[in-house]
Amino acid sequence: MLIAMRLLAAPLAAVCLTASVQAADLSVVGTGDGIDLLRALGAAYTADHPDTNVIVPPSIGSGGGVAAVGSNKEVLARIARPLSDSEKEAGLIATPVFRLPSAFFVHRSAGVSSLTTAQLADIYRGKITNWRDVGGPDVRIKVVRREDQDSTLLVLRQSMPGWKDLAITEKSKMAVTTQEGIDTVKEVPGAIGFGPFTKALEMELAVLKIDGHYPTDRGYPSAVTLSFVHKETTVTPEAKRFIGYVKAAKAKTVLTSMGGVPIVE
Repeated sequence: MLIAMRLLAAPLAAVCLTASVQAADLSVVGTGDGIDLLRALGAAYTADHPDTNVIVPPSIGSGGGVAAVGSNKEVLARIARPLSDSEKEAGLIATPVFRLPSAFFVHRSAGVSSLTTAQLADIYRGKITNWRDVGGPDVRIKVVRREDQDSTLLVLRQSMPGWKDLAITEKSKMAVTTQEGIDTVKEVPGAIGFGPFTKALEMELAVLKIDGHYPTDRGYPSAVTLSFVHKETTVTPEAKRFIGYVKAAKAKTVLTSMGGVPIVE
């Protein structure tokens, strides 16, 4: 009887081990920028490679992702800014995945669909404070901003006319994550905010044209580059395979369909 039970247990253990391998998780931690696109990319990868379950957890910021890989707590991170020289010297390697246009979005009560770069700058410096002054209804503008080192804000300062040295009004609300910025604008009448563009934004908020250009138009000035970060000393075969997947035609189709711009080498 004991021998029979051992014989039965052996194949069961093998099945459990196989299931465990098939359910192996690959966590990609870091920025909240482009999180919906990365989750869709992970789902597409898992569908093609059932032995690896790609998980894209809630944001801990680009810095958090870099720290996690740098301290060997994680093997793969996602960032929305370039690596610093010191991070590169520490053995971190960045692989660009896609460009994500920056977007300005407003609560639908704002009643506007387009602004000029001059109007936009005046709103964020606090010179324009009511939507009626830019063609909307008599509703007070409530500015939502991000912290100074936010990746989207850094890109705006580099590329959006009038933003390089713009002092954002003190009468603004600070959002510490991309999702908090989106949620605040969605919930507060008259609010305006900015963040990485995704198709999902269009369903919740009014995404603005700037100088007549929509975020996905060729003439739109601002975009952030999303990259994967790893260390050669800790990266796993599964992580390497996922990094390489971004070059696949299916991956590019997923990214494009959701508003991302694949990197062209």
